[in-house]
Amino acid sequence: MTHFDVFNGDADGICALQQLRLLRPLCSQLITGLKREIALLERVQAQAGDTVTVLDVSLDRNRPALQALLARGVELEYFDHHHPGEQPLHAALRLFIDTDPATCTSLIVHRHIGGAFPAWAVAGAFGDNVPEAAQALARDVGLDDESIRSLRALGEAINYNAYGASEADVLVHPLALYRALRPYADPLAFLDQAPVARALLARRREDLAQAGQAKVLARLAGGTVYVLPDEAWARRVQGTLANRLSLQAPGRAHAVLRAAGADAFMVNLRAPHARPNGADRVCIAFGGGGRAGAAGIDRLPCGQLSEFLAAFSCAYPGDDRVGPS
Repeated sequence: MTHFDVFNGDADGICALQQLRLLRPLCSQLITGLKREIALLERVQAQAGDTVTVLDVSLDRNRPALQALLARGVELEYFDHHHPGEQPLHAALRLFIDTDPATCTSLIVHRHIGGAFPAWAVAGAFGDNVPEAAQALARDVGLDDESIRSLRALGEAINYNAYGASEADVLVHPLALYRALRPYADPLAFLDQAPVARALLARRREDLAQAGQAKVLARLAGGTVYVLPDEAWARRVQGTLANRLSLQAPGRAHAVLRAAGADAFMVNLRAPHARPNGADRVCIAFGGGGRAGAAGIDRLPCGQLSEFLAAFSCAYPGDDRVGPS
């Protein structure tokens, strides 16, 4: 029998798996990728009697592969917080899905395993841009201010590392990053001792310094749309910039577009942090996916830009009750 661990290469997927495997060590085949690599279940060559754990990977975007695995007699457990579409019922499938905008897969796993490794859950939640939940958990388990700041920096750096058009764009592939942090029960020890952790922090700072080059494409009633060039630093920083903007102006929605060749954009959309909903619906309409507070589109043809802006305006018409932004 073979076990497969399939996980999103961002902070949430990595920190969720880290918690699970610290508590339940397994020799498994690891399958992950960059943030844009969503159809991960297609890579699982499992047969009857094999088992699969899936973490932070959209069920809706992997439905055919999931159904194929179930038909072959594979058993799966599935932890996620993205829009799942219709949730299948099958004796060999255990679903742990919570789409509450205030949670993430790291927090779902944290609850599932009885809170055995809360610091990794805090790092994952910070990386997934749910800082209120991360702060609350950190306070509940007695972490001090310095530790919280360090976990936030680490989570955001791990998340930042998942963005890029290819492996050449990122400092380290998410699979190698997971293997580097796997021995550490304490993420603060990883941050202090692992050279790759410090290198990620440094490169993230350098890339964010260039993010001022983002141009405003449209300033709408309920949100702002930015555009980045198709350059390596922009490919790395796109998601991080979207998260940062959403926290800086929590009453507004934000879309960060990046040129993807001459005829398309890659889109990161963030709903207003004060009212995190609707992002998944907007992106699904253009072939993308995600969750209520944060979603994306892998390829938005330039010819559909006006249609996207109209959908953005319709979803986020503005609300004076939130206050200035």
